[in-house]
Amino acid sequence: MEQIFTYRNQKKLRWGYTTGTCAAAASLAAVLMLLGRKETELVSLTTPKGVRLELEIEDIHMGENWVSCAVRKDGGDDPDVTNGMLVYSRAEYGTGSAEGEPENGYVFEREGVRIELMAGEGVGVVTKPGLNCPVGKPAINSVPRSMIFHQAERACRESGFQGCIKLSVSVPGGKEQAEKTFNPRLGILGGISILGTSGMVEPMSERALLETIGLELRQKRLAGCERLILTPGNYGTAFLRDHLGIELDQAVKCSNFIGDTLDLAVQEKLRQVLLVGHGGKLIKLAAGVMNTHSSAADGRMEVLGAWGGALGASSERICRILEAVTVEQALFVLDETPGLLEAVMSRVMERVEFHLKKRAGERLQAECIIFTNERGILGMTSGAEALLKEFETE
Repeated sequence: MEQIFTYRNQKKLRWGYTTGTCAAAASLAAVLMLLGRKETELVSLTTPKGVRLELEIEDIHMGENWVSCAVRKDGGDDPDVTNGMLVYSRAEYGTGSAEGEPENGYVFEREGVRIELMAGEGVGVVTKPGLNCPVGKPAINSVPRSMIFHQAERACRESGFQGCIKLSVSVPGGKEQAEKTFNPRLGILGGISILGTSGMVEPMSERALLETIGLELRQKRLAGCERLILTPGNYGTAFLRDHLGIELDQAVKCSNFIGDTLDLAVQEKLRQVLLVGHGGKLIKLAAGVMNTHSSAADGRMEVLGAWGGALGASSERICRILEAVTVEQALFVLDETPGLLEAVMSRVMERVEFHLKKRAGERLQAECIIFTNERGILGMTSGAEALLKEFETE
C-alpha cells in the first residue's frame, strides 16, 4: 500500500485515510461478497487524491441475502478520535420498487443498477442547515457518498449484476466518540460524520479545522445571526459564561486562526464580531500576528516590553519583561510602576484594533476584549464595550 508522509515542525508524520475511504472499501467488499458468495479479505481502491490503497477487511459476516464487514480507520499520525474504529457496511438485496431518494438516505441509479445508502448505528444525522448534507439525512458527506456509490457500482459491474443493492454504513461507538468532536455544535446528532474530500487524512492539518469553523459560521448566519463572538478556546468560553454572562450559543471557537476566521466571517457576510480571549494569545495581535499558535509566532513580551519602554519603563524592567515566561509575569513587572500597566494596555489595544480593522476590511466590524484569569479584563478596543452590551441584551 502506498504510504505518504509530510513534515511538520521537523517531524516526519504519516498520512492516514478517512472514514469515507473506510466506508467505500467496506461497501466494495460487502457487495463483492454478496454477489460472489466468497469471502474477500483485501480490497484495492484509489482515493480522490490519487493514492492507491489496499485495505484489510475485518469482521466478515455472511447471511443468505446479506453481508456485513468492516474496515478499520487509520488516521496515520493525526490525533483523530475515530482512529482505530471499525467502519461497517452491510449490503443486501433491495426490491428497487421505490422511486426517488429514500427519506432517510441517498440513492444512486445508472444503467440498471440502483444503490440505496442508509446510515446505521454511530453515524450522525444532520439537524441544522448549512452543512454538506441536507437536514434530516445521514451525515455522509458528498465525496464519501460518491466514493461509496462508485465502489458499490464497480462491484455490481464486475459481477454482471443489475438490480437494487441496499447499503447501510455504521460505526459502533460513534455516538460516544462524536461527543468529543464539533458535531454537536454543528447540529449533527447521534454519531460521527463520514468525511473526507481527498480520501486521505493529512496529519495535523489546519484545513480540516478551518472548514469546521467555516461551517459553524455559515450555520449561525443561516440562522439569522449578523453578529457573533469569537474566542480561541476554553479560557475564552469560561470567561464569557462566568464573568460576562454571555450565552455560549452566541460564540464560535476559532482556535489560533484569528485572521482566517475573520476572512471566513467576511465571506459569510457577518456584520460584527467580538473577539474575546486570554492575553497569552491575543496580545500577539498587537504585533499583527494573526495565527496565535506558539509554533507560528510569538511577540508578546516584545510588544509589552516595547510599549513599556516607550512609556517610561527602565531598561532593567524592559529586560525583565523580555525575559518573562508568561504574560502574567510581564504584567506584574509593568504593574510595579503606578499607572504603567493601564497605559501600556491602552496602546496595545490601539494596535490590536489597527490590525483587526486591516484584516477585516470595511464590511466587518471586528472588536476585541483581552483578559487574564488573574486580572479580569485588561483592555478593550474602542467599540468593544458597546458591542458587548448588544450581546448582553440578546
